[in-house]
Amino acid sequence: MLNFPLKSTLCALLLAVLTLPAPAQSLPKKKQILKTLTLANRYFMQKWPDTGKEIVTNKARPSNIWTRAVYYEGLMALYGIDKKKAYYDYAVDWGQKHQWGLNRGVETRNADNQAAGQTYLALYDLDPQPERLRDIKASIDLMVKSPQVDDWWWIDALQMGMPIYAKLGAMTKDTAYYEKMYRLYTYSKTKHGGNGLYNPQDQLWWRDKDFVPPYKEPNGEDCYWSRGNGWVVAAMVRTLEIMPPGAPHRAEYEQMYLSMMKALPPLQRPDGYWNVSLHDPNHFGGKELTGTALFVYGMAWGINHGLLDEKQYRPIITKAWNSMATECVHPNGFLGYVQGTGKEPKDGQPVSFTSQPDFEDYGLGCFLLAGTELYKLK
Repeated sequence: MLNFPLKSTLCALLLAVLTLPAPAQSLPKKKQILKTLTLANRYFMQKWPDTGKEIVTNKARPSNIWTRAVYYEGLMALYGIDKKKAYYDYAVDWGQKHQWGLNRGVETRNADNQAAGQTYLALYDLDPQPERLRDIKASIDLMVKSPQVDDWWWIDALQMGMPIYAKLGAMTKDTAYYEKMYRLYTYSKTKHGGNGLYNPQDQLWWRDKDFVPPYKEPNGEDCYWSRGNGWVVAAMVRTLEIMPPGAPHRAEYEQMYLSMMKALPPLQRPDGYWNVSLHDPNHFGGKELTGTALFVYGMAWGINHGLLDEKQYRPIITKAWNSMATECVHPNGFLGYVQGTGKEPKDGQPVSFTSQPDFEDYGLGCFLLAGTELYKLK
């Protein structure tokens, strides 16, 4: 039988152990991250062997719409860290099936329709076949020549469009692309919805004019949709990645990026995700992959490029990635907790491990962008 002093000492030691803070999480090794990405991507490529097949939901749509374009952005990022010929061939086949064209043709002004151009231009970089450049450059050239600047009335458009202007500007050394991009971006930031879609006080964006004040969430807060703000983060990252130092207005995009990076950490859930409504955790609160993945992508990129403090941000993205990798990825690679298409927290609900979004391509694209950027961390 233990004597009293020894028993007291053991109790004290046990209490000390039980009250120790939980050990910090660690990211999986690069090999494991790549394994998770490969599994998720393999599921999709096997499900969609024909890259030109129409996407049928409530109606049939061509497979070069924005949802599929975001997937191919993620696939090209995966190809950047894992040079599998099958990835390259799958992307080239997609371009060829659409004759390297855009949904609704070169005359379209809608950034969603132009989003496929990001992958066309990435493939042109790898093999400069003129047809890969033809339609997307023609479409953006029409935009540049036009005085109209109010086209990007929803914030998703920044991610769909800005990297294309940045790429054409960098490729051609023609600053007209940078200037047009800046005018379109500035109109979204400061004009749409009355005074712009960006709130400098909260350092977040309203999705479109329907959500600027006096619109409120059920708890009285402004409505900041997670994935919408994720698109803006991705727009800043992908644009900064492309634009050379000193390019016109680059400093503005870097400042916007840093402002959003400051606003997002306090809003992370204890389980690592961000709620679909960033300022109202009770309005369809819960795990959600797409916004979370885009924030992870942005934060990991910032660490990799020396813009963010690794000590502060690495634990944030580690918690988020570990949650997504263990709780969202099905054994066959299907991704759960993906909010379907829409524009606000209530759309595409309910979101769960087994829920099927109306389109599953863009969620995978966001996940691949996040994982490949994490893979690059030292």
